[in-house]
Amino acid sequence: MRARAAGISDVGLQRDHNEDCFAVVPQHDLFIVADGMGGHRAGDVASRLASESVTDFFKRTDSDDMTWPFQIDTDLSDEENRLITSIRLANRQIYEHSVRSRDLRGMGTTIVGALFSPDKNKMYIGHVGDSRAYRVRSGEIVQLTRDHSLLNDYLAAMPDMTEEQRSELPKNVITRALGMQDTVEVDLVSDDAQAGDVYLLCSDGLSGMIDDSDILEVVGGAPDPEAACRRLVTMANEHGGEDNVTAVVVAIEEGAVRDRLAFAATQEMPSMSQPGEHESSKGAS
Repeated sequence: MRARAAGISDVGLQRDHNEDCFAVVPQHDLFIVADGMGGHRAGDVASRLASESVTDFFKRTDSDDMTWPFQIDTDLSDEENRLITSIRLANRQIYEHSVRSRDLRGMGTTIVGALFSPDKNKMYIGHVGDSRAYRVRSGEIVQLTRDHSLLNDYLAAMPDMTEEQRSELPKNVITRALGMQDTVEVDLVSDDAQAGDVYLLCSDGLSGMIDDSDILEVVGGAPDPEAACRRLVTMANEHGGEDNVTAVVVAIEEGAVRDRLAFAATQEMPSMSQPGEHESSKGAS
């Protein structure tokens, strides 16, 4: 099987600049969404550092002679180790930039990264924060990631909370992000992919504006990943556009790896959104 992907990032309707960033890297079947935070536009820096650091690590580890910055987990596959290590490295780089620069102090970013293995027909997803990954299959949508948020932490500890108690908790406070400390815990999901599956990576500017049922309808009815991205971003803005909005859609299709490589070589890659601009990037594999 092969993956075909597109991504779009938009500033939204109520922000003056875009702190989101995304990457679509077809030659590695790698897809990233990062949502930055911090004053003095430092969120822009954090999300871009995250995307560039993860992408660069995948480029440099194409050869076997590179020394990895962290110990490999022997219980995980090569793909899982590569994805988790790249995110942990991004965290360290963001933290070090933050410590060295007064203007960048306190910056951070969420991240959700997906790595497709055409040999194993698996989608590996690593994430920190509340940027999400969904899978749409056979008319159903499943959220594959768990938000690292104050609300979710309370629900995990007290699942019997009343609706009134839930409403008193802030919904936009995250409890884990890249750059907050020199180390970070990365959650990992491994999903058996099937032809016809569509995966969505998005910032909370999308998931916070439209319901899962609306996401399912758009993704399920779109002719291709780019059309799905454009409709999702438009819908988020139609519902208020309170935050930056970023979506990366990855469609899993039948196809040989040889076809995937030949097509990927024709694409401009990697492609990343520019802060403050509405820009799309697409690649296929």
